[in-house]
Amino acid sequence: MATEVEAITNRLLLALPSSTLSRLIPEMELIETQSGTVIDHVNGLIEHLYFVNRGIVSMVKVMRDGRSVEVGAVGIEGITDSNALFGVDVAITETMVQVPGSALKISRRFLSDQLEHDRDLRRMMERYWRFAFGQLAQTAACNRLHTLEERCCRWLLTSRDSALADTFPLTHEFLATMLGTTRSSVSLTAKVLHRAGYIDYVRGVVTIADRAGLEETSCECYAETAAEMNRLFGPETEPVG
Repeated sequence: MATEVEAITNRLLLALPSSTLSRLIPEMELIETQSGTVIDHVNGLIEHLYFVNRGIVSMVKVMRDGRSVEVGAVGIEGITDSNALFGVDVAITETMVQVPGSALKISRRFLSDQLEHDRDLRRMMERYWRFAFGQLAQTAACNRLHTLEERCCRWLLTSRDSALADTFPLTHEFLATMLGTTRSSVSLTAKVLHRAGYIDYVRGVVTIADRAGLEETSCECYAETAAEMNRLFGPETEPVG
């Protein structure tokens, strides 16, 4: 049982009624997630879904020339490929781990079957699907309208929240994918944030040194997303387990 190994911190799971959660727990497998691991390949059949318990999983669009950009991300608030619960059983994007941690793996077929019989579960998953779609729109607008420094602060804060720690692995290469820019541009931005005293960065490991400074420099998207999460899930809940 997942709770015997690690406490459940996924906010979507914690928002479910205890009766629903008790039915899901025996069907979930707690796994470690490693940076760069591809969970789903584009156009591949989605057989399992993952409730992120710690870390960040990204949906990445890869272009013909090999360049890639993150178009969405799932942290401890959600589940990968929520579209698969509503009839889309093939992956639309590459889904890969950006910030390592853990996830609760569950069969798509089992979870879809539960949606047919559990009204509370279906209602919460529908609400989460709407939230996830809204985040795609937020990210598209953010990438178009906000500066690289603002967006970098947003994603560092988002990564910290889902890593559940001030220090976590995050390479410049992955951060460039998250931000849709070049590694050299990310390196320059990271140097600016380091000189400001907001972060420390050593060999692919980031430490948030001044969270308040990052929040002040971040674009509005971080606060908007946090507020939307609280509207969806309520105040943060104590971990289960």
